Amino acid sequence: MTTRAALSTTPPPDLLQLDRQVCFALAVASRTVISLYRPLLEPMGLTHPQYLVMLALWEDSPLRVSDLAHRLSLEPATLSPLLKRLEAGGMVSRERDPLDERALAVSLTRKGRAARKRAERIPPAIIDRLGMSVSELEDMRDSLTSLIAAAEAPAHA
Repeated sequence: MTTRAALSTTPPPDLLQLDRQVCFALAVASRTVISLYRPLLEPMGLTHPQYLVMLALWEDSPLRVSDLAHRLSLEPATLSPLLKRLEAGGMVSRERDPLDERALAVSLTRKGRAARKRAERIPPAIIDRLGMSVSELEDMRDSLTSLIAAAEAPAHA
């Protein structure tokens, strides 16, 4: 039989335990899952950050650098070296936006468009490797998207 006295003597959880940290779980999950992509992307000559750029461009090309940076939640200065390497690899071209000469637009090249076909095998391979259902992964993505939104929201006063 549990009494109030027994309940009150239970120490509060240690909020600084490593295994209780959301940041730790996210960091390990990120590193571990992204590492699964490496052997799938290397034959295509892509790194994971470059793959994310290509995913955005396969959805909508051309894109201004600023729009692409926003879409990927990256600073344009961080995106620039990725684009230079993709351009050197013949996957994208960067040209002045005809609607705004001050802006750079990124377009897929023929090689970049063709790479999409090879990339179509990546999501099923990751799903298979993780051994999780598509709905489980979508639920996790949705939870992470909510977490990102909460972290980006202004702090409550």
